[in-house]
Amino acid sequence: MRIFSILIGLLFLMSCAEEDMFFGEKIDESGAVGVEELYVKLETTDSVQVKLTSTINATCTKKGCWMTVDLGDENEMMVRFKDYGFFVPLEGMEGKTAVFEGFAFTDSISVEELRHYAEDAGEDSTAIAAITEAEVNLAFEASGVIIKN
Repeated sequence: MRIFSILIGLLFLMSCAEEDMFFGEKIDESGAVGVEELYVKLETTDSVQVKLTSTINATCTKKGCWMTVDLGDENEMMVRFKDYGFFVPLEGMEGKTAVFEGFAFTDSISVEELRHYAEDAGEDSTAIAAITEAEVNLAFEASGVIIKN
C-alpha cells in the first residue's frame, strides 16, 4: 500500500510539472511577439506596451524578484515585476520560454544596482568588484508572466 501511495504521489507531481506557471496578473499568450518585433516597435519610441515571448537566461536566486531574458546576439534584458508585486521561482527556470506582458523601455542602471543584481545572481566578489560602469539597456516591467513547461 505504501508503494502504491508513493507512485500515485509521483504521478501527481509529474502531471503538475507539465502545466504552465502563471505569476502576477493572469495573462494569455494571444498577441505575444518575439524579440525581432519588439525591436521594430522600438524604432520610433523609447518605450512600448507589449506582450513578449523570450527564453529565460536567469532568475534572482534570493527572492525571484527579477529575471533576465534572451534578446539574441548575446544580449539580454532585465525583467522586473510591477510594484514588486510577485516573484518567480528561484531555480530551474533557465532555458524555459516565458511570455510576459507589460512595459519595455530604455533604462540606465547604476553601478550600485548592477552590483546588487550580480550579488542576487550569485556572482563572486571578484566579478562584482569588476562592475565599474553604469549601463543603458533595454528593460521590462512585467504585470504578468507565463513560464511555459
